[in-house]
Amino acid sequence: MYFPTAVAKTLKDGSEETISMASNSPRKTLFLSLTKSTLSIWRVRPPVVLASLSRAEVSLKSHGENLFASWAPDGGRIVIQTSASHLVLIRVQKIPSAKPYQASSLPHAAQRRFLPGPGEGQALNGYRLSLEGVVRIHGDLLCVSPRTTHILFTTKDPPAVQRIPWPTSQESEDGKEDESVTNEPPQNKWIGHDTWLLEENDLPWLVRSDVTIVSVTHNRSSGVEGWVTSDGRAYYVFLFEEEEGAAPGDHGPQVSENDSSADGDPRPSGLTDGADTADVILNWSGACVHGYPRSIQAQNGTVQSHESTPIFELPYSERATSIAFNSPFSLVAVGTEGGRIYLSNLPINNLPPLHSQLLTPPSDHRQHRRSAGGVGSVLSMEWTSDGYALAVGWERSWGVYSVGGRCVASGLNFEGDIDESSFEDAFMDGVVALFWAPGNLELFVLAPPMGNTDSQMFIVPFAKSTLTSQQSPDNTRYAVLQMDQAVMIYRGADQPDMSVINPEADVWQHVKVPLTYMATNWPIRYVSISNDGRLLAVAGRRGLIHWSAISGRWKSFADVSQEQAFMVRGGFLWYNHVLIVAIESSRSYQIRLYSRDLDLAANNILHREVFTSPVALLSLVDNSLLVYTVDNTLFHFLILPTEDSVTLHLCGSISFEGIVALPSVVRGMSWMLPPAQKQIGEPANDLTVATILLLLGGRLVLLRPRKVGSHEVKYDMQILAERIEFCWIHLGGIGALENSLWGYDGTGVRIWLDALTIEAASVNQELDAYHSVQESVNIPLNFYPMSVLMDKGIIIGVEQETAARASLPFAMFRTLTSTHLFLHHVLRYHLDHSQLSEAVAFASNYQHLVFFAHALEVLLHTVLEAGTQSDSDMAAETPASTLSENSALPLAIEFLDHFDSALDVVVACARKTEMSRWRGLFDIVGNPKTLFETCLESGLLKTAGSYLLVLHNLEQLDETHADVIRLLRRALEAPDWVLCRELMHFLRSIDETGAALEQALVEVGMKEEQIMSESGEDTVGATEC
Repeated sequence: MYFPTAVAKTLKDGSEETISMASNSPRKTLFLSLTKSTLSIWRVRPPVVLASLSRAEVSLKSHGENLFASWAPDGGRIVIQTSASHLVLIRVQKIPSAKPYQASSLPHAAQRRFLPGPGEGQALNGYRLSLEGVVRIHGDLLCVSPRTTHILFTTKDPPAVQRIPWPTSQESEDGKEDESVTNEPPQNKWIGHDTWLLEENDLPWLVRSDVTIVSVTHNRSSGVEGWVTSDGRAYYVFLFEEEEGAAPGDHGPQVSENDSSADGDPRPSGLTDGADTADVILNWSGACVHGYPRSIQAQNGTVQSHESTPIFELPYSERATSIAFNSPFSLVAVGTEGGRIYLSNLPINNLPPLHSQLLTPPSDHRQHRRSAGGVGSVLSMEWTSDGYALAVGWERSWGVYSVGGRCVASGLNFEGDIDESSFEDAFMDGVVALFWAPGNLELFVLAPPMGNTDSQMFIVPFAKSTLTSQQSPDNTRYAVLQMDQAVMIYRGADQPDMSVINPEADVWQHVKVPLTYMATNWPIRYVSISNDGRLLAVAGRRGLIHWSAISGRWKSFADVSQEQAFMVRGGFLWYNHVLIVAIESSRSYQIRLYSRDLDLAANNILHREVFTSPVALLSLVDNSLLVYTVDNTLFHFLILPTEDSVTLHLCGSISFEGIVALPSVVRGMSWMLPPAQKQIGEPANDLTVATILLLLGGRLVLLRPRKVGSHEVKYDMQILAERIEFCWIHLGGIGALENSLWGYDGTGVRIWLDALTIEAASVNQELDAYHSVQESVNIPLNFYPMSVLMDKGIIIGVEQETAARASLPFAMFRTLTSTHLFLHHVLRYHLDHSQLSEAVAFASNYQHLVFFAHALEVLLHTVLEAGTQSDSDMAAETPASTLSENSALPLAIEFLDHFDSALDVVVACARKTEMSRWRGLFDIVGNPKTLFETCLESGLLKTAGSYLLVLHNLEQLDETHADVIRLLRRALEAPDWVLCRELMHFLRSIDETGAALEQALVEVGMKEEQIMSESGEDTVGATEC
């Protein structure tokens, strides 16, 4: 769903020192770079240095060189870890009056030509970096993780987890903040301290207590942490409060039970000097998510004693190096020394996950010297903010995986050769650190130093599917790719059949978003396209604009203050020419309706609907608008067009309390109404009879209503699949695809036929629930699907390609369009279930396509291969030419007889299949001699010519070659000179003496030279063939 595009940009800070790390701020608008002596603050857009702080030589000798830097959750402080076990505290202060860069002195008329780029319209603010203090940590500092009120760190001796509060100054307490930079801040005082020792059973859930914690990763959105221990295990950890009358020992400051900070740290309600006055103590709870020994049983969130159970050592290649949390999909990724990545669900009730998905690192099939030792260990990982993609940096490569586990890009597999002496894209050889920019359309990567270039920081541009920000399962026709400043729309659905399947055809329309909007509203947050593909809407940080394919023009707010007064939150959808928008404005949450025919202005809003809580997502089914809010409520509106406007009519609402635990994980929604309800039912009752589809993170859930009383409705929940990245539904149309559900899980497309058909559902009386909907078809794909062209029987997708040239010092990223026929998969399902009439009815809808015969040929080939494989599995001694009685081949042949292209399909399939299987095939299809005669009688001369090869290999041609001569005579009468030439080649191939060819020419009364000249081929050249 994320694909690198174009070429990477290079960042340089002018420093001669090697950059050891880079990290973005919590709000992702800034990032830092760190060398052994200098800390620099950058702005993400435009990527320029705003402030730097270099430590003196005396400080480096006394406190050690810089090793690692971390942002505080509020972005106002930075903690630097040094090589001498010290913490250097840096305060980051914004100075709006400072101008880090001055405007050029170009004339006013010339400056108009230099417009600000996306995100560059706002003024650059200055920043000041000042030293707040230095903290010495006893016991060998291992890692540090700043929090809102405390600094968390781990030590080696003793093995412990500790935290100290941020220093507070007397001036700050008096309302005065000292902005001076000083090396010795005597006004600071330290308050409170907490320590948890690993060897004293303070953390009983650890698999081993004789370890140290070498890495701590904090997830601000969920408040949980990831710990990596020295034995290579990874843990899911969180801090909780435990009440006791009197806590033994010093457990730090008194805390309030219901007062927590935004980043998950319990916030002290009263600061103390460490006195033992707390009635609430803090404890850590966790679960092992990598390296957990299955022989140890976990009960009540704690691990049983390990004394009687040997704890195995993890192999070095399986030891964890980094951990990354995916809150939208409730996943955790663990990188290892061997380069592998393990995906697991977050633990439930502190029990280790039972299963994990292995993501193997990419391999270079060309055995390039860059990857001779593999990709190396995982050095850094980060998920996109929407959770759909994971960026990974290895020692000798980089890559991006989708949430389903598909590798969509890597630094190993590329086309072409590179000149190692001049190649400057150092990140292709390894990445030390990486992070995503706002909008997830740029990946910042830090590469290790490379001999032939002084560049270490790069920006890799990306394109992503609009489904990452807004799932529109009902619109499967148009694929839309969102870029940093443009939108690409797939137009193959409107092209002829051959243009769709031609990989060289230009089927993407490039629509550039106006710079006047992008300069101040970057990044793009939502993109929506209408069902007919003619209208497009784009929403950035504030406001929105929309575009028409007919006029080719954009419409935006004439009054910039009205544009900046609201932001799109929850998405937007097109209903004909009306744009339905969920917005937030000054803590007011609304649904607004804008018309494409009117100017964008506050006085042109067609309708407003006010909500008490923010809108999470919108879904449109026919004229029904579904609005799901963050308070776990689903609202149903009818869209009512009037003579001069369009309004919304509230039909009802329902709470999903007890069904959806976290409204934030709902990524898609749709429903299906019974036909009787659509025609004569009251709209107010729609919610009680509708089958509802929910995409909860990666879990595809079906809710089917069932009346349990006169006025009560019970929902039967069925989890259809896990790790679904996105889904489509098809509520009307073609045969078995009507009411079908499509989902992609990272490996292939999964189809549930009639999943939303309410009439087909039956109740299991024993279980008192509906029978489960079973998966019908699974289509493996070697590319990433983007849309389904139902009327053409094709899945459209994209695959990424990296190209390199020896003459260029950089790599080029591009996306290629790929297609896959799904007709034979659905037909195979019908045939396997002996549904001949359904298969014929379904295929009849597609027989007008130019590639319909090819689809039937693929179907026959798969059935033939599957039948032979089934025979091999049942009895190894059975010849490959025979087919089992249970094979679907006889039914497939009967199915083909309903179409005119059956004879062509059979012989084309036979010629592409091993000859050892021909007899078994034609035992069911029929004697090839009979089929040859049928082709002659039907005038299918070319098809008859194809059957000659079958007859020859099955030894059914007589020595006089009478069948070949008859076909040659018919070809001369046609005349079909190309077929005549091919028949002559065939006769010469089966009789090298040329006697058979000479006899045939005599019998038909022609000469070889005459036929060759008529067919346009040189006689001498033909004789040599």
